[in-house]
Amino acid sequence: MSIPSRPRYSGLSPLTGNQHLLVADGAGGQAIVDMSRQVAPDWFAAAHIIYVVGDASPAFADMPQKLQELQARQWHESPTIASALPRIAKVLADAHMGMRLYLAGTEGLIGQVMQLALNSGMEHSSISTEHRGTLARRLQCVHCKGITEDVTTQPAQCAHCGLWLLVRDHYSRRIGAFQGVCIHAEEPLNIPSAVTSFL
Repeated sequence: MSIPSRPRYSGLSPLTGNQHLLVADGAGGQAIVDMSRQVAPDWFAAAHIIYVVGDASPAFADMPQKLQELQARQWHESPTIASALPRIAKVLADAHMGMRLYLAGTEGLIGQVMQLALNSGMEHSSISTEHRGTLARRLQCVHCKGITEDVTTQPAQCAHCGLWLLVRDHYSRRIGAFQGVCIHAEEPLNIPSAVTSFL
């Protein structure tokens, strides 16, 4: 059974617009490279690419160079999603009508940048998304409201309050995270073994 709130990613495709902001991490960089084959040579002259290096996996060591070869009008490389968010927020705040947003990579990146875009007034129809890479989830504890990044197990321990959480498939666009509820509220001493579920 499909959960209605579960994000769906249609894949990157060029949208009609006069400015293009492309944000990716990890394998998402390759989605931008793949999309570049569908556009005119001068398309990237109106583009700004922001790439999050993340854990600097050897598999993506050449990704910054591949993206720079697209010759976007602006290029920026960030070490983490958190360090990229202020720049993305500034670009969105300064954007004019006709800005299009492309998000590719992990659900954590897509969710956080999507949240910024929607809060800035951007319409869903102006955003193209493609999930690539890990299925690790960004999780909000419904009890303490803390966010735990890169959750791969079921259940998962909240990094803030320490509760063991059932990782639900319910996704909140407002906060860009899946929801986690205490898995052992009725039996505090009965904590199921954590099993890797999201890789």
